[in-house]
Amino acid sequence: MNFSGKYQLQSQENFEPFMKAVGMSDDLIQKGKDLKETSEIVHNGNHFKITITTGPKVVHHEFTLGEEFELESFTGEKVKAITHMEGDKLVSTIKGIKSVTELKGDIITNTMTLGDIVFKRVSKRI
Repeated sequence: MNFSGKYQLQSQENFEPFMKAVGMSDDLIQKGKDLKETSEIVHNGNHFKITITTGPKVVHHEFTLGEEFELESFTGEKVKAITHMEGDKLVSTIKGIKSVTELKGDIITNTMTLGDIVFKRVSKRI
């Protein structure tokens, strides 16, 4: 399964409670909840390059499955993570947040869990 493509955020569930739990300010939560986000993924073997554009902000992540890498968290903090494949899903744990990304057809679903808060984002290939 290859994740390569460009995706537009279609819907998200529990954005505000999740962002509060990770420490994002109320002001940034209000600004961010209605922004349209696009993600571009280049998947080549075990290597991924991801560019996320949210409004004027562009974030780049690059990693190889099973190897530690640094990324920018929602709050702008630099954190370390390792991503691996479990079946056809990309799975990471970042500062206590479990992230599972799954691609089915043209729909990519990212589910992040922190404690009992589940934040789900659904994007469609464009």
